[in-house]
This record gives sequence, C-alpha cells and structure tokens, in this order.
Amino acid sequence: MSYRISELAALCHVNKETIRYYERKELLEKPIKNNSGYRIYSEETVKRVGFIRRLQELGFSLNEIYKLLGIVDKDDIRCENMFTFVSEKELEVQKQIEDLKRVERMLGELKDRCPDKKELHECSIIDVLMKEE
Repeated sequence: MSYRISELAALCHVNKETIRYYERKELLEKPIKNNSGYRIYSEETVKRVGFIRRLQELGFSLNEIYKLLGIVDKDDIRCENMFTFVSEKELEVQKQIEDLKRVERMLGELKDRCPDKKELHECSIIDVLMKEE
C-alpha cells in the first residue's frame, strides 16, 4: 500500500510538517515521487513513524532516536552498538526514577504538613517552599 503525505500524516496522527521534519532530520528516508510530483510513502514508513512516536512517548529525544535508527539500519554491527545504547539509556532512566522518587517523598512530606483546613489563610506548604528558595 502507498500513501501521500496527507494520508500518512492522518494515519500516524501527526501533521504533514512532522513528516517533513523527520525527513530533514534523516529519521525517514526521502520518499519517491510519483509522476505528479507527490511524495509517496510505503507501509514501512507508517511503521517507522509509529516507532519514532512510541520512542518519543517513552522519553527518547530525536537525537537518541536518530542514533537508535542508525543502529537498526546497519545490520553488520547492530548488536554491539545496541547493547551500548541500551545500557546508557538504562542508566539515564534509573536516574530519572531516583529523581522522581525524591520528588514523591518531598511532596508527601509537604502534604503531611498541611492541616487540610481550607479556611486557613496561612499555608505551611507555601511557607516551606518559600524558605527553600
């Protein structure tokens, strides 16, 4: 099956500019053009855009996705580079989890200081936050 850019964009739930941007960033190969000059995309491109979007949802930057796709597209050294890439990303995710747990603890502590009385004009949470600056 083949798609024009507007069809591809609709199918992938992105706008046409996103598709063009991915092409400029070399995340997608340049499409072939039909006799009328329209860009024509394959089903493989639909899958690739879905893959890119899923990685973005998981917190990967476009630069990281570019590197990852470069590894995927080069079969000769794929596993060696993939291991390094995944290992580095794993460390980054572990750090993010630690940071989020720290924020969660801080929010819990702030919540515990709140008397939960809406009519009070003083707020211990705001007082604590103001002192921390």
